[in-house]
Amino acid sequence: MNTDQTPSGITRRGFIRRASAAGGAVVLPWLVPARALGRDGVAAASERIGLGVIGFGARGQYDLGALLPETDVHCLAVCDVVRERRDQGKQMVDAHYGNQDCATYTDLRELLARPDIDAVLIATGDRWHTQAALLAAKAGKDVYCEKPCGLTMGEVQALAQGIQRYARIFQCGTQRRSVANFQRAIRLAQNGTLGRLHTLHASITPPHRNNDWLPAEPEPARDQCDWDLWLGPATWRPYNPRYLVGRGWQGYCDFAAAGAFLDWGVHTVDLCQWANQSDHTLPTEYEATPTAVVARYANGVKLVCDILADPWVNRLPYYLNTTGSCPVRFEGDEGSVETGDNGDLALSANLEKAHRGQLAGSGLSPAGHGRNFLDCVRSRALPICNQNIMLRSHQVCFAAHLAWYLGRKLTIDPATTEFVDDAEANRMRRRALREPWSLHL
Repeated sequence: MNTDQTPSGITRRGFIRRASAAGGAVVLPWLVPARALGRDGVAAASERIGLGVIGFGARGQYDLGALLPETDVHCLAVCDVVRERRDQGKQMVDAHYGNQDCATYTDLRELLARPDIDAVLIATGDRWHTQAALLAAKAGKDVYCEKPCGLTMGEVQALAQGIQRYARIFQCGTQRRSVANFQRAIRLAQNGTLGRLHTLHASITPPHRNNDWLPAEPEPARDQCDWDLWLGPATWRPYNPRYLVGRGWQGYCDFAAAGAFLDWGVHTVDLCQWANQSDHTLPTEYEATPTAVVARYANGVKLVCDILADPWVNRLPYYLNTTGSCPVRFEGDEGSVETGDNGDLALSANLEKAHRGQLAGSGLSPAGHGRNFLDCVRSRALPICNQNIMLRSHQVCFAAHLAWYLGRKLTIDPATTEFVDDAEANRMRRRALREPWSLHL
């Protein structure tokens, strides 16, 4: 938190208290805003968490919209390599606080150098997530990072290790762990209501192998869009504005984690990991079919990563098509439960009557996830989607994607996360970063 410390480490509030006790004169302004004193339900300025935003596209706006209303956080700065987006971020923040104080930056390293920023929200494209989070951790900032948190197994491993090394609080943006209907489905899977679990279904958006380049176009002025910083650690390619429109970058393997396999996968696979109480491990075998990647845990439970032909129209042929986007399904010997983003739970017929009344839906919001992060910034407890949970769910997704990409069965050692007797798959666990960026911070 921004405690306005003196060089000796005494907070401003502590200095005033000590000086008063010693009979010293303490000169204070005649008028102090109520907000600064912590009135009207707002924490005092010295007690609020100073927040910086790195990346302000649609997702950054969505996440920040959930954090700004929290009374113990103060957004101080927005960073984006695109001028239009950083200006939009400043407008949103200034409108919330009723002032013009929000600073803007093109280079995240300038934002991270500010001592009054305690935590950052990272909502860039996939290519930047690991690098930005590591730089933030090294700078002493706690991190809320959108998913996917890296482009390879090697990146997310380096990220988890970096968060641990710098003793920072980390929350992965897989917010469905903080949403009530998903939590209720998990409880049914873990408390024996479904009987012995045998199959978990995770919906996956269709992956791709697109390594093409769009035609080169003249680069804009650096103040309008710093193309070199936009690329960051990703492989160089010429500028084309279509990459910047919406999520235009997502259709290219250089920019999207595992060819977009992780776009839904880190959510749905993460929930399956949780249902199976496997946050500490991952399946050992992965085998692709035309419509899915089937993985198997050491305890015999099967994880089916269902690849959707059109996730917005026909979600899954065996699903009831009533649970919304990012659906998951947990099946046991005594029943099944399915849920998605519309907040409803679809129960097998034998469980419907007994449990339906207890399972009101809640929909989808990142607010609870952000609140959990802020609470952990204060308490230094592990958030609900900390670096260790992030690491395992991402590793499962990357392994499943490699089985699909290579078109063959893969076996992995959960302890080392190396593939058994498959040199090609092991080489694909990492990729080179464009200089000067590095994972060795």
